[in-house]
Amino acid sequence: MSNQLINTPIGWLNVLASAKAITAIEFAADPELQQQPSETTEQCCQQLTEYFNGQREQFDVELAMTGTAFQKTVWQALNGIGYGDTCSYGDIANDIGNPKAVRAVGAANGKNPVPIIVPCHRVIGSSGKLTGYAGGLDIKVWLLEHEKQHFSE
Repeated sequence: MSNQLINTPIGWLNVLASAKAITAIEFAADPELQQQPSETTEQCCQQLTEYFNGQREQFDVELAMTGTAFQKTVWQALNGIGYGDTCSYGDIANDIGNPKAVRAVGAANGKNPVPIIVPCHRVIGSSGKLTGYAGGLDIKVWLLEHEKQHFSE
């Protein structure tokens, strides 16, 4: 396992990877944390830097996300939400062919191990209200505003 810290406008992130793929991104990382960078974490940190600079809308790093089959289906659907767009948990449930699974979609969304790259921050309540986010609602707001600002450019 390798890891690398990156200082971003939303705080320190810890990027974790296996030999060839990103496995997790952790919010509120301790800047004193021991690092073991790799080519994989370097590439991811470079792409995150580009994202935060408004120069990247999509990521192309390899991902190795551990979860149930249902969670993986939800996470795959999240990748279909365009940069600067939002959708509801119900929209995702419909997209995966399971319209009654709105709460389960919300739970899977909350377990996304690779936030930002798999854009769980783009999912909001059906009323348009912002709902929970692993990094905190202030970070969710920041990410959505950042994308809206750069999407219109």
